[in-house]
Amino acid sequence: MRGIGSAIIRGLEKAVGMVVATGGFTRRLYRSTHERLGPRGRGAVMLTGFGLVGLSAGLGWGAWTHICDDCPSIAQIYAFEAKEATQLYAADGALLAELAIERRTPIRIEDLPRHVYDAFIAVEDKRFWSHAGVDLRRTTRAFIDFVLQGYGAAGGSSITQQLAGNMFSGSVDRQSITVRRKLREMRVAFDLERAYGKREILEAYLNQINFDGFFGVQAAAQRYFGKTAAQLNLPEAATLAAIPRNPAGYNPIRNPSRAVGRRNLILGLMADQGLITREDSEAAKAYPLELAEGARVKQEAPYFVEWVRQTLYDRYGTDIYEKGYRVYTTLDPDLQGVADSALLSQLEWVDRQPGYNGVTFEEARAWPPDSLYQVSRGGAEMPYVQGMFIALDAATGDVRALVGGRDFDDSEFNRATQAIRQPGSVFKPFVYTAAINSGIPASEVIYDAPYFLENPGGDPYSPRNFENDFKGPLTLRRALARSINVPAVKLGQRIGEESFAQLATSMGISSTIPRVPSAAIGSTDLRPIEIATAYTAFANMGVKVAPRTILRIESRDGRVLWESRVQRERVLEPDVAWIAQSMLRDAVDRGTGTVPVRVRFEIPYSLPVAGKTGTTNAATNTWFVGFTPELVTTTWIGFDRPKRIYRGATGGGTSAPVGAAVLAHYYESRPHPEPWERPDGLVERTVDETTGLLSTQWCPIELSYREIYLEGTEPTESCDLHGPWGVGATGTGTGGGH
Repeated sequence: MRGIGSAIIRGLEKAVGMVVATGGFTRRLYRSTHERLGPRGRGAVMLTGFGLVGLSAGLGWGAWTHICDDCPSIAQIYAFEAKEATQLYAADGALLAELAIERRTPIRIEDLPRHVYDAFIAVEDKRFWSHAGVDLRRTTRAFIDFVLQGYGAAGGSSITQQLAGNMFSGSVDRQSITVRRKLREMRVAFDLERAYGKREILEAYLNQINFDGFFGVQAAAQRYFGKTAAQLNLPEAATLAAIPRNPAGYNPIRNPSRAVGRRNLILGLMADQGLITREDSEAAKAYPLELAEGARVKQEAPYFVEWVRQTLYDRYGTDIYEKGYRVYTTLDPDLQGVADSALLSQLEWVDRQPGYNGVTFEEARAWPPDSLYQVSRGGAEMPYVQGMFIALDAATGDVRALVGGRDFDDSEFNRATQAIRQPGSVFKPFVYTAAINSGIPASEVIYDAPYFLENPGGDPYSPRNFENDFKGPLTLRRALARSINVPAVKLGQRIGEESFAQLATSMGISSTIPRVPSAAIGSTDLRPIEIATAYTAFANMGVKVAPRTILRIESRDGRVLWESRVQRERVLEPDVAWIAQSMLRDAVDRGTGTVPVRVRFEIPYSLPVAGKTGTTNAATNTWFVGFTPELVTTTWIGFDRPKRIYRGATGGGTSAPVGAAVLAHYYESRPHPEPWERPDGLVERTVDETTGLLSTQWCPIELSYREIYLEGTEPTESCDLHGPWGVGATGTGTGGGH
């Protein structure tokens, strides 16, 4: 029977089309036939006509009976539950974002002032309270227009019919206007009116209707006016009622003049229908369009929100768009705002550098629509310089701020979690930490001199320093602080590539680390989030914490569905971690090039800060990881497709200012944490920096310093380079690294 019903419906659709196309011809044929036939012939025609009418009535009844074979049953309609957006909250409880295919927050009709729903009734269905689901007068007029004008004629759907179309999109084809669709809407509308009261239907309609991507009057009121639907005044209510007929065309943000024009039309209709007084109508028409300040503001922390959305989708699938979950995240909105501003300001500074020969952000955005950039927007390769920033709570791993790129609308590719980059010198601390862990002291001297390693099948591998010179004898502490490449490669070969690769993996580097000499100076491709994770072990005295973005997830009625826990793992002994971290404090205070100037210009010396810069070959990637006992920050700046940023670009000069600015702001209103507590059992000695041996009375004061050792690794021999005969140390140089 279903197949017969469908065939009948298709026949009716064709018949209506024929009526539209041949109406004039039919009238002319009737007049001609009537003149030629006599009374007996006209009687036969009438009998035939009655037979056809009866047959048509039977066919029509059959079509009506089967039009909703696959429409929702009354039971399904009763079980209807509005789709509700999942709401994401920041760490301070503020609403951060809503996740929904149809962004929706329901409201009861009892909570709405009458002028809100009267505005919709006035423009959409003025006889709503009196019809049985279908406004026959309006439908008849719409049918006549349809016959005369075809499918482009205006529709005649009542509010109940619109609700049927909105609620049951699987049953009612909302993309094309057909006889079948209209009949199905009408049938479902009649069923709705039998099952629900008028106020229930109106409430469902107001919670379903589309306001250009925000569904329901409550979500629209919050979006456009920054208030609940219950707080809307008359002109605001009329403005919302103007949108559904053409959501994009009457969007008050994009088309304010068109929205106001239709708003005033609706206010006039309300007065004509006696829903408001003429005086109130005119006063409301004069009311200026005042949108909420946030209506024009871009999504806050879009890369963070998208990362959370992907996590939720992996757990709950499409339910995240319908079930109204409440998700409490780790984001600090204030710190996020500072991170956004600091990174964007620094990227604009890079655009203005004399040695910058790339495309600027503004130049790229001005390219024509058919340009490669415009075509590929949203992808992972933008032509202008990019950047990313991560801030993790050192104790919990909570993501306090995250910037995944320069402009989310331009490119949704998250450079913090998805990009694969060479880390350069920010990888070196793992090599030095592995050396400390193996019993090699920080005062061990390695000669920075030309170094060659055999490379079977190719030229020997010979690492180069950033400044293309050699510094001579350097302690491990000084070599790391000044970020010299050759000592790092030599040290990596001494302890073994497997040793530092395994340590880095245990600390949080999840990417595969090739066992090659150049891995010691950061030739391995890693994701920035891995670097940030691994550095939490330095900030936490050897305890790694995994990043987390979600604290807990609740159902719409407040039940806790899932709650995260801090994932902590000890990966270094405290004494090893403290020595490594003390070397990184030196890197900030007395280390690479402009780092002390850049960081300590922003941050007072009373705040304990450690960190490391990184710059890869030809200045294609610049890094800065800076941390305190409470916060770990990671900054990267470079091009999506690696190339020189500008001549002389370094981690210290290009990326460090971002991390320094964020750390400085973080502690503007917070007490400074105590310095990292030194573990018991460490041994302290005064040594000569040139030899790494115990300092004597003849060693120059400027070359003597206090070093910290694991018990049993401290030197026992005295410096034999300096003596009463005036033998001096070879120069150690003062040049900066990267």
